[in-house]
Amino acid sequence: MAEVLVVVEATKEFGVKKVTLEMLTLARELGTPSAVVLGGSGAAAALSEKLGEYGAQKIYAAEGDEIDGYLVAPKATVVAELVKQVQPAAVLLASSQEGKEIAARLAIKLDNGVLTDVVGLDADGTATQVVFAGSTIVKSKVTRGLPLVTLRPNSVPPTPAPASPAVEQLTVAATDVDKLAKVVERVAEQKGSRPELTEASTVVSGGRGVGNADNFKLVEELADLLGGAVGASRAAVDSGYYPHQFQVGQTGKTVSPQLYIALGISGAIQHRAGMQTSKTIVAVNKDAEAPIFELSDFGVVGDLFKVVPQVTEEIRKRK
Repeated sequence: MAEVLVVVEATKEFGVKKVTLEMLTLARELGTPSAVVLGGSGAAAALSEKLGEYGAQKIYAAEGDEIDGYLVAPKATVVAELVKQVQPAAVLLASSQEGKEIAARLAIKLDNGVLTDVVGLDADGTATQVVFAGSTIVKSKVTRGLPLVTLRPNSVPPTPAPASPAVEQLTVAATDVDKLAKVVERVAEQKGSRPELTEASTVVSGGRGVGNADNFKLVEELADLLGGAVGASRAAVDSGYYPHQFQVGQTGKTVSPQLYIALGISGAIQHRAGMQTSKTIVAVNKDAEAPIFELSDFGVVGDLFKVVPQVTEEIRKRK
């Protein structure tokens, strides 16, 4: 079977991201998964065990300062040369900011079509995309070149398929044009004990109904008791209640946890587009006509400032 290249998304703090495991799972249905690691020296060695656990048969490692010391241009150049060399059945990248930019640059370098925010990919290259804020499902196909797609996080349940991947070092030959944007400083973001939003199995989100930034402590407290992440609706973010990086929705992050709790969120289509694939949805809202109840598995019509403290107290009793 032909190789399927999976461009790895990972961080030093969390290691291999869940979306990479999803891409490896999807790649197994299309051909032989090969992971492409782009990073500093030793990046592939640190990630190889997890990549092998989810089916990577081979790891291509592009490491060093020419990759790690610049923005995405050298990465796109390396992947483009690899594609020309191995002629893969498909190339999968994450629908992240970096993944989409690499995909766009690849499409230009290879004179290839590209599909973004894909949620499924058939063996013949037919992609499934959810458009118009989740209201419409379309089937698409690249008409020029190979299937080059970016996968929306939380679209495919990742399943292990243990393998022992061989590591092949790639020669990094970045051009002067690739080096126009250099990384001059890195600042580590302070991380708490909560899981990353898109990786969490439990997410508790607050909306405009929370009232103000101080009241988000209710949301945080419930999330911490459940070992989950904190999210926010666009209305809450726009009102300054919570930072933008925690926004769930069409213009924020897409989550698909086992449990999603929506507190004071009306359920506008913009928000639903980012969480409607959650396995179990619980909503608390004082408006019985709120659209969120059409989507929820369990709903509580009531004042969240009365309901949530009772919930947290009951959870504490059972711990």
